[in-house]
Amino acid sequence: MTSLEATIAPATGLADAAAGSEPLAPARRRAARGSWAWLGLTPFAVYVLVFLALPTVLAIGSGLFDSDGAFTFDNLAALGDPVILQTFWNSTWLSLLTAVIGAVLGALVCYAMLGLNETSGVRTTVDAASGVLAQFGGVMLAFAFIATIGTQGVITQFVLGATGINLAEGGWLYALPGLILPYVYFQVPLMVITFMPALSALKPQWAEANLTLGGTRLSFWTTIGIPVLAPSFLASLLLLFANAFSSYATAAALASQGSQIVPLGIRTALTSETVLGRENLAGALALGMIVIVGIVMWAYSVVQSRAARWQA
Repeated sequence: MTSLEATIAPATGLADAAAGSEPLAPARRRAARGSWAWLGLTPFAVYVLVFLALPTVLAIGSGLFDSDGAFTFDNLAALGDPVILQTFWNSTWLSLLTAVIGAVLGALVCYAMLGLNETSGVRTTVDAASGVLAQFGGVMLAFAFIATIGTQGVITQFVLGATGINLAEGGWLYALPGLILPYVYFQVPLMVITFMPALSALKPQWAEANLTLGGTRLSFWTTIGIPVLAPSFLASLLLLFANAFSSYATAAALASQGSQIVPLGIRTALTSETVLGRENLAGALALGMIVIVGIVMWAYSVVQSRAARWQA
């Protein structure tokens, strides 16, 4: 090695070391920031723990213990009682019926908006209204229906005076069938919110290819559109079913004829003076409800993951 090379080599080595160390500093800073990134999930984790995990544990625990704290299967055995089974059946058919009606009507609304620009006034109005009405429930929704088609409702009295027909005859609004209309009321906008992104993701190139190959609009929907949208539609239907099955506030404010669905059955087991000593039955009912909703949401996640493949 010459004297010149001996002089340059250490300097080159120092330069290489400095160059090699430069990317390490940002990497260390990113690692330091990453080590604290989990703090951003803390509020959500606390929320899930307090409002989901803890109630689930309490429901399971209360369903497996009696009022004296002794372990028992008697509460779970009560789930086989014909009255309890009828309660679960009422919740099931009510949720399924309103989910199907809401899914079909919501899908038609989405189809009607398919050709509209996302920034158009109609599309913006429908999206905003759907976001609001999907959350419009509980006492407010019950009061709205009582004030319009209840016994002394505005529409009821108008129709009665004009035609002599009593829309509230028999008090059906306050019985189990009376929950169908209020449930559909918030199911349709929820369907619009969940299904519109899938419908908007249909690629125009697919329709163009169908026309190029001699297809028609009907053949596009039967061979491309409906098969592609089927997983998303089913996922939205499952979400609507779970939404209706777990709904409580609207039914509690509207229904006055006993505990005909599971959420009202839980309330009755906790508060009714005729079932004293059976408070833990509420835990068993909640456990059964958790199992059903859990299965539905698991199926929703499976179907949704399949539907997301072509939306990516």
